[in-house]
Amino acid sequence: MSVLMVNDKIDFNSLKELLGLTDGNLASHTRALENLGYIVSTKRFVGRKPQTTYSKTPLGEKAFKDHLMALEAFIRQNL
Repeated sequence: MSVLMVNDKIDFNSLKELLGLTDGNLASHTRALENLGYIVSTKRFVGRKPQTTYSKTPLGEKAFKDHLMALEAFIRQNL
């Protein structure tokens, strides 16, 4: 989610390389985020190769910001 907070969209291979994940691991995580409605995927062909691109949803953006606020509050309480 943090990658999509600073990028409007990112393709599967770029995200995989950036995060250092395997295909299967990234697919599992993105599927979970899609099921929650936090991201959407767009599939298309570039030449003859399939390309999947991900982007955040308004719900995903709100959930991420809420998560950050909760972490900040937790840190402040424990200083």
